[in-house]
Order: sequence, then C-alpha cells, then structure tokens
Amino acid sequence: MSALPAAKMLPDALRTSLRDAQAQVNTLVLGKPQEVRLAFVALLSGGHLLIEDLPGLGKTTLAHAMAATLGLGFQRVQFTSDLLPSDIVGVSVYDVQARRFEFHPGPVFAHVLLADEINRAPPRTQSALLEAMAEHQVTVDGATHPLPDPFFVIATQNPVDLAGTYPLPDSQLDRFLLRLTLGYPGEDAERALLAGADRRDLIARTQPVLGAGDVLLLRNAVNGIHASDALIDYVQSLLARSRRHAGVRVGLSPRAGIALLRAARAYALLLGRNHVLPEDVQALFGAVAAHRLAPDADAGDNATLAKAILHAVPVD
Repeated sequence: MSALPAAKMLPDALRTSLRDAQAQVNTLVLGKPQEVRLAFVALLSGGHLLIEDLPGLGKTTLAHAMAATLGLGFQRVQFTSDLLPSDIVGVSVYDVQARRFEFHPGPVFAHVLLADEINRAPPRTQSALLEAMAEHQVTVDGATHPLPDPFFVIATQNPVDLAGTYPLPDSQLDRFLLRLTLGYPGEDAERALLAGADRRDLIARTQPVLGAGDVLLLRNAVNGIHASDALIDYVQSLLARSRRHAGVRVGLSPRAGIALLRAARAYALLLGRNHVLPEDVQALFGAVAAHRLAPDADAGDNATLAKAILHAVPVD
C-alpha cells in the first residue's frame, strides 16, 4: 500500500506560510515572480542557488530578502581576489592556556550563506565551498565540523567577460542546483523601485514568515511528491538527448537528472500539487541544465543549447 503523498500531510498553516513567504519576497524583489519561485525551489530541494547577472540588478537583494523571510541565521562573504579559504570555513588557533588548538568557525557556519561575487575570488578559494555545499560539513586540520541544518548557499556572480573574474570550474558549478538570471526589471517594477523606499530599509523591517523547522518539514514533503514512471522516462530522454545533441561536447550526468527531478518535485509543491507534471520539468530545465552542459567552441551559449534540447524531446 502506497503512502499518503507528503503534500497532503502538510498542515494548512504551513502551506499558507509558504505562500506568504513567496509573496513577501515578491514585495521586496519586484517584477520577478518566476525567479523568486525558482529561489524557493532551490531552498526546498536542499540545493544551492547561483545568480548570474550584471551588477545592480537585485542579486544581493534577493538573497537578503530570502534570508529575512526565512528567519534563519545569515552570513555574507564578499569574495575578492585576496580572500583565503580560512576566511570562509574558519581556522584553528592555538590556545596557550588550554595547550590545544581551538577551532574558530568561519561565516560558512550559518543557515543561509551569501557568497557575493563568488567569481572574483581565485579557484582555490572558490573550492573551499565544495565540501560545505556537497556534504554540509567542513574539515579543518583533520577535524570534521557539521554545518547547521538547513544549510543554503546563495552565490552571486558577474558575467565572466567582466574584468577581474575567474570562471567557476565545472565541479563547482555542478554543486549549484539552479542557475538563474534576473535581468532588468519591467517598466512598472522599475518605476516602483525608483519611487519606493530603499530595499535595505524594507528588508531590515521584514519579519520572518518561516523558520528552520518549517524549512525541514517542507523539504521532507518535497521528497514525497510523486513522479510517475512516465515522467522519469521523460527526464531520462532529456538526459540522453543532451549527450548526443549537436554542439554539446559533454551532456548531462545522472546527477543532473536527479537534480532535475528533485527541483521538479519542489516546483510542484510550490504550485500546490502532490505530483510532478512534464510542465514542471520544462519550466526548470534551463535553470538546472544549462550551467551543466559543456558546449563545443562554436555551438553558442548554454541557455540556447538547453532550450534546443528541451524542444527536441517530445512528451509522450
């Protein structure tokens, strides 16, 4: 006998709080409802979010708005060319009186970590986040230290053609469940931003709608969202197509397929359903797949390739 779908077991109050949380972030990040929904997908999937765009388009505002609305412990690290790994994970300092080394945790020990302009730091420093993002722990001087639960990284980066940037290696990119861009706001949203209060003041006055326990309950609910055999077949067809599509040097891995399914379950939960539809996969495919594709030199950008792969696979 199959278990009752997790979405049906969610308390009404929690479902309402989840809707309110999205609505509150949308009052702080104007005109970007789909991007806000994708940020919640990354959170509820237990993944991490990479936001790539030009400076001044609201990347940091979205991160601060998410943290304030979630009511979770928050830390921000400004990545620079001279940032060291120990500046992120922490360092062991010798205590003369105790005659032993004491570990001093770095800013990574937070529920929500904003890694701002992550591609302005050299690869050695970028890689300091690898273990934290993948294993939710850090190892310093042979000792392993668990991170808070939930642990959610929101990283921002400038386009790689800007001066002073270091492209993220494939291993680091793969740690991000979703990559999205915000783009310029629409005319009405921009007018509201220009005429309204400073976003920093609004965020400072923001009251949390969810908490750590709520996030963990919602993540458990995501695990119970049903994905049919036909839906899994569709995801597998997308993976297979990516590996033989013209212009793609390296296609999507099984881990990318697992990430796509996990994100689609969270997307369905946010829309109030207890099962995944092909439309959920289609809505997420570009954000999950594009940064994981390795295109040929003359094949165009990743987003265009991801869109072409999606269009090439019919829904049976």
